Amino acid sequence: MERVFNFSAGPATLPLPVIEQAKADLPVFPGAGASIMEISHRSKTFLKILEQTQADLKSLIGVSDDYHVLFTPGGATQQFTMLAMNFLAGKKADYLHVGSWASKAMKDAGRFGTTRAAWSGKADNFVRMPGDAELDLDPEAEYVHMTSNETIQGIQFAAEPDVKGKPLFCDASSDFLCRPFDPRKYALMYAGAQKNVGPSGTAVVLLRADMLERVPANLPPLLDYKVLVENDSMYNTPSTFTIYIIGLVMKWLRDEIGGLEKMGELNRMKAAMVYDAIDNSGGFYRGHAEKAHRSIMNVTFRVGNEEQEAMFIDQAKKAGLDGLKGHRSVGGVRASIYNAMPVEGVKALCDFMAEFQRVNG
Repeated sequence: MERVFNFSAGPATLPLPVIEQAKADLPVFPGAGASIMEISHRSKTFLKILEQTQADLKSLIGVSDDYHVLFTPGGATQQFTMLAMNFLAGKKADYLHVGSWASKAMKDAGRFGTTRAAWSGKADNFVRMPGDAELDLDPEAEYVHMTSNETIQGIQFAAEPDVKGKPLFCDASSDFLCRPFDPRKYALMYAGAQKNVGPSGTAVVLLRADMLERVPANLPPLLDYKVLVENDSMYNTPSTFTIYIIGLVMKWLRDEIGGLEKMGELNRMKAAMVYDAIDNSGGFYRGHAEKAHRSIMNVTFRVGNEEQEAMFIDQAKKAGLDGLKGHRSVGGVRASIYNAMPVEGVKALCDFMAEFQRVNG
């Protein structure tokens, strides 16, 4: 019945104060006479929650009213298809082929037009992100798509690529709100909620208003950004509980963490603790990513030999360090240390790594 430290890539750990507030509100939301999961999405109570959540998110990232905040079903995977239906429509787009999720995004969008890799890290097993000089951009591309952090490979862009004025679309699922960023550099940003902002099943979408002029007519309503904007994410009944939780996470980031600058400092510190444990192990622990491209959200590494790796994951779980098994496509160990992972959890992992090496190294 005790909570473990959840290093899963997602659904991921949520801030404990958020869980405790949700627990308190669950039977009867203040002033509503019922649970937040029971009240109408058209009620004044929920509309206030929706409005406040959107406002708090905009305030955190410093975005103006020429951007729309949407909450869409289907997570980030649906966005792979949806953005192509809205903005590709038989034309061409450039994708930065930086890992597993970028591969899926490019493949799904290819059903609606021509997608090409303006750069690919596949030959080197996706150990780094590209430099601006390496990008082979198509002047006729409708947009350039990036994946800011590859969860499976554990690599992350340190800064936005220079896409020569093309609309930049970003799948930020696994590093959304992990640090400050300039939203004006993006025409579209989307993130599955289950990493850093809430429960699974919903995507948060940040869309620059002028992009709506490019949306073709007669798309299926739930896959049409214009329809979702016109209906404020409520063309159908949205995931009201998820939006409520996202709202609590926004308040936690603002009031308890102190904003994205502080969150970024904390995340860099947590990541440095784990990478130091890897780098100081004399090769017993071996990181996947090149050092300059390491993710501060997903630390991927190998342990000793194959037998020792299985032992590591099994013993870690017994020690209350859960979700450390790497993705089935690459194996190894993956420690996802998203915003809500406390420093105590990272310290517990580093202590376990040191002891495991002492006994088995």
